[in-house]
Amino acid sequence: TNFQVNYGIILLMLDNGVPRTLGLKDIISKYIDHQKEVIIRRTKFDLDADEARVHILEGLKIALDNIDEVVSIIRSASDDDEARSKLMDRFGLTEIQSNSILEMRLKRLTGLERDKIESELKDLLLEIEHLKAILASEQMVLDIIKKEMLEIKSKYADERRTDIDMTAIDYIEDESLIPVENSILTLTHNGYIKRMSVDNYKSQNRGGVGIKGMSTNEEDFVESMSYISTHDNILFFTSFGKVFRLKGYSIPEFSRQSKGLPIINLLNLEKDEKVLSILKLTGNENEKYLVFATKFGIVKKTPIEEFDSIRSNGKKALTLKENDSLVSVRITNGSFDILLASSNGRIVRFNETNVRLMGRSASGVKGINLGDGKLIGMEVVENNNSDVLVITERGYGKRTPISEYRLTNRGGKGVKALNMTDKNGSIVSFEVINNESKDLMIVTDEGIIIRMDINQVSKLSRVTQGVRLINLRDGQFVSSVALVDKATNDDNIEVSE
Repeated sequence: TNFQVNYGIILLMLDNGVPRTLGLKDIISKYIDHQKEVIIRRTKFDLDADEARVHILEGLKIALDNIDEVVSIIRSASDDDEARSKLMDRFGLTEIQSNSILEMRLKRLTGLERDKIESELKDLLLEIEHLKAILASEQMVLDIIKKEMLEIKSKYADERRTDIDMTAIDYIEDESLIPVENSILTLTHNGYIKRMSVDNYKSQNRGGVGIKGMSTNEEDFVESMSYISTHDNILFFTSFGKVFRLKGYSIPEFSRQSKGLPIINLLNLEKDEKVLSILKLTGNENEKYLVFATKFGIVKKTPIEEFDSIRSNGKKALTLKENDSLVSVRITNGSFDILLASSNGRIVRFNETNVRLMGRSASGVKGINLGDGKLIGMEVVENNNSDVLVITERGYGKRTPISEYRLTNRGGKGVKALNMTDKNGSIVSFEVINNESKDLMIVTDEGIIIRMDINQVSKLSRVTQGVRLINLRDGQFVSSVALVDKATNDDNIEVSE
């Protein structure tokens, strides 16, 4: 029987090959049965060995009692076979006993050796009697098991190295058994979502080609990428102005090459309803408000408590004007600065106190004058030591100190954030960098992902065009970026897929 103990449960491979799950009581019972078999087999082996030895000693004793006649028979025999045959005929010995007599050394003819043989024979007979008693008594077998277990305990037992908190039984949940892991969440334009381990992507040098991060159907492309933990609450904001919530671990994990799962299998979306923004909640003290930004440059601030209870069919998050759509949602603490970026290369910065609190059904107020452009994103600034990272559609990017973006009132056109040319293209995404212990991940419309140290992105002024961050093939463009914790393995990758 083969078995392995793991957390008090055992898989027992039966004779017919079918495994069976056993509890702790059954495990102990099976172990005792196994030990019984071991002791019985061991006892039978010892009994057979003792009886064989007694048989030889009895022959030697006969020889010593008749030593003169035995010596005479051996001396008169022409060879071993004749001597063996005469001994067997004269004293009724077996072949084994006769061979033992023939192989006996002369020194064993002394009186001392005779005493040793008689003493050994006496001890063996007593041991045989004891072994037969063990085989005849199950209680004696159990007593041996108990004795041997106590000896093992005395020899190997030590103090428990872990504490068992039985009070956890009252409050432990299934979620507590799920490990906390950092993941990358990707969503395509056609609504395919998947979660991947962030360790799938090692750090590369700036200007690399990246590796395949997601397969897509024809005419589909990766639209957004988020850095989450398996225990984060993930909010999904849709084109109908609704919000849904899932735990990070409830989103299936897939390999790099797979296209993922249709998000409609996870969220109760209506016909033609699409997820436009993804936000994670970690539960820290700065999570007090949600700020929304739409394609028309409208912003709205709502207390985060209004999103504590979200039903499976979603909850109203904001009211959208005709032809408007949600672009971004961010978390604030009430005193952050807000950055809004337009596709024409301008960014406006204002304090969130300029936006009054509104309910979930409100539409919001004007945040930026877009001119002939459209809003491409919103970020929040926690301190004046931050950098603004700007990424263009053709894989160029740069970092600029936040101090170069002056603080204005909401509703303005903002300041120039990028010198846009045919070479670098327009802004597709931007991030606020609060510390430099981060990696930057860039994903293209074809699912190619590159990961690099944020320090490889050059610090340049607002009016420059930036440096190449990813080498794009013809027809490719950058669709989304994310900041993740710095990689532990900085090996470069030269992969083209």
